[in-house]
Amino acid sequence: MKVVGFAGYAGAGKTTLVEGVIAALRLRGLRVSVIKHVDQDFDIDRPGKDTWRHREAGAYEVLAASSWRMALVRTFEQPQSLSPHDLMGALHPGVDWVLVEGFKESNLIKVEVWRPDTGTQARYPDDAFIAAIATDAPDRLPEATLRPVLDLNAPAQVAEWLIDNGDRFEYDPQAYR
Repeated sequence: MKVVGFAGYAGAGKTTLVEGVIAALRLRGLRVSVIKHVDQDFDIDRPGKDTWRHREAGAYEVLAASSWRMALVRTFEQPQSLSPHDLMGALHPGVDWVLVEGFKESNLIKVEVWRPDTGTQARYPDDAFIAAIATDAPDRLPEATLRPVLDLNAPAQVAEWLIDNGDRFEYDPQAYR
């Protein structure tokens, strides 16, 4: 499987770009999984539903499955700081690509998503794991770079670049342990 991170600050357009890249990879017949980092407590369950009731009763894990979907909700007893590498093992091993959104501090090879209008600094000058920059303002990059500069508004082209450079994104879990 190939793994690439999409990193950047809030409001830069990571989710929109990842959504477009998923669609472009799927059009090529590729199977795509996503690992998404969220900063706050989140819930995928609704109060009153059976799975919610099981979790509220104290279950450590609740796995819900149908003929079309499966969801695992695990409630940690103490806050955990999981890396994308920790989470990779939970994914189906038969996927072609894993797109990791967020985890900007990780040691995954990443595409930085950067927009000057967010008022945040670009990370690429100080992050050796950034392989390319996706932006809508290449003329406003704060520093010259030899990294590829991709069009943030052209996710099909970003997907094409990923495929063309696929060998760089081959995931070896042993390399990250």
